[in-house]
Amino acid sequence: MIESADLVMAALAAGAAAGVSETATTAVKDSYSGLKSLAGKVLRRHQPDSDQATVEGQLADPETHRHELLAALTEAGVATHPELLNAARQVLGLVDPTGTAMGKYDVTVTNCTGVQVGGHNNMTIHVPK
Repeated sequence: MIESADLVMAALAAGAAAGVSETATTAVKDSYSGLKSLAGKVLRRHQPDSDQATVEGQLADPETHRHELLAALTEAGVATHPELLNAARQVLGLVDPTGTAMGKYDVTVTNCTGVQVGGHNNMTIHVPK
């Protein structure tokens, strides 16, 4: 299964991209809004000293703040928040129904090193001699 934090990040990015289009349905916009709200609650609960405006800003532009959000979501243990994961799956199902039906977001990788999942990735691996 795709890592929980990566699943939430994929849904945040997809929702943000779809939400700004004029063709986005009310269901997409509502699901994305709910996802951002749940993600914000999880992050603020885990980091009570964090600035609410900063968290909201990061969630509003997940691609720009990808590294910070991914680290914060991982640290917050999003795998223990099924409501957040379900909200992420719902957004992805609405934004990319074909990819969701084909299992695009269901990836299992075990006992591997140097693996990337997804499109448009770049990786440099330095192997010791």
